[in-house]
Amino acid sequence: MIQSDKDTETDPLPFSGPGTLEKTTQLVRFLRNNCPWDREQTAESLIPHLLEEVHEVVDAILKGSSEDLEGELGDLLLNLAFQIVVAEESDSLDTESVYRHLEEKMVRRHPQLFGNGEEQDWERLKQSERAETEGVLAGIASGLDPLTASYRIQERVASVGFDWKDYRGAREKVVEELDEVTQAAEAGDSTGLEEELGDLLFAVINLTRLAGSHPTTVLARANTKFCNRFELLEKLARDAGIIIEESSLEVLDSLWEKTKKT
Repeated sequence: MIQSDKDTETDPLPFSGPGTLEKTTQLVRFLRNNCPWDREQTAESLIPHLLEEVHEVVDAILKGSSEDLEGELGDLLLNLAFQIVVAEESDSLDTESVYRHLEEKMVRRHPQLFGNGEEQDWERLKQSERAETEGVLAGIASGLDPLTASYRIQERVASVGFDWKDYRGAREKVVEELDEVTQAAEAGDSTGLEEELGDLLFAVINLTRLAGSHPTTVLARANTKFCNRFELLEKLARDAGIIIEESSLEVLDSLWEKTKKT
């Protein structure tokens, strides 16, 4: 039950001792009752903050900074607690129901750990939980970035057997799509080229999945590697008195090759 304004204002918050999700939700209830900005927020208005915090957590993980990660995880936890409390105020759920839903789902999805049967494929288990009238692709979040959405689509169809045996089949598909991109480009077909580029990206994501990696992770690492090398290229150019904007591609390519050896 949600605390009244009076109770929240007079009862001290239990900030000492180990932190818990319940303490965080109590903090949010206090803020909702005492801070005008926090009181005005809705589940929808908080979405941009939630998404931003998720990205900042990811940045901290990729940087390998435990100090940054600690702070960003705290910010993300606050946003999760906000969503729980806002929903709680409308009587649609509460902290206990969130806990219960999570626990029941994990027990269902790990039958081998809880004496409920043998280990099963994760995607097949999720498929069995969907209504019989729902298709394999039902329920994929519309807000996913296209890269992650492609990966999830491929995982879903793979769960019903629509998949290559290994990465080799996916690799051949990438080669096929690359040839079709070349054909569309050489024909000057801009509409066809855009479509073929989309097919190529989809095929590369599938190859990445079957090779045992997640496209967002490997692309994030590639982005970081490129940025680090280009920053080194800029330093090499400065040391050599080279103005990048006025240099030929051949000169820049030569500097780029040097960054690979550094």
